[in-house]
Amino acid sequence: MIARPSRLCRLGVLLLLFTAVRPALAGRAAAQRDTTPVVLVRGLEALVPAAARSPFGLEPGVRPFRERFAVSPGYGMLGQDRLFVLRAAYFPSAWFGYEAALGHNPGQSVHAVLHTFGVLVRWPRPGRLQPYAVAGYGMVMVQPGRSLNAKPVTKNALSGGAGLECFIRDDLALRTEWRQAAVFGGQRGRNGVVVYDYTQATIGLAFYRSIRP
Repeated sequence: MIARPSRLCRLGVLLLLFTAVRPALAGRAAAQRDTTPVVLVRGLEALVPAAARSPFGLEPGVRPFRERFAVSPGYGMLGQDRLFVLRAAYFPSAWFGYEAALGHNPGQSVHAVLHTFGVLVRWPRPGRLQPYAVAGYGMVMVQPGRSLNAKPVTKNALSGGAGLECFIRDDLALRTEWRQAAVFGGQRGRNGVVVYDYTQATIGLAFYRSIRP
């Protein structure tokens, strides 16, 4: 008569333990079946999938240039003197664009201001490296220093060359460019108008923005 209540108590305890342990066992089994990794995203990046990618990643495929605007500051050399340049370009198509440039050459005895309007031609390709060709026409305004008793001079100039852009991300590229500029002088020599040749080499950044919504 005493053993029967003891067995009932043992069965009750085992039933309670099974009831308490069963949810934990079921959760562990479900976790083992689900192999999908759980990624915790902090901030608001989860609402914008593009923001969750690496800031230095590129969209797959050919680089998009159509209907994009670019601003490109740069520094380099014009002949043997320093050159600061600011360029602005617009690309109505993927392979063709218009560009306006303003440069300042702070020489020791004279300083020059160059403004050029030209065209860029490129063949877009996948990857970070994007070569292009450039040609333009403009004016060179030379301002003599105070030590020189001379008047400012303005001359026509033609330039042409090539460049290479290395995209750091979709809207930012490192830009290097080489140009050969021909400045037409006003004096006439034996063979006609005197032409002065200058080599222009610059390096800078290119910031791209799309005008499409």
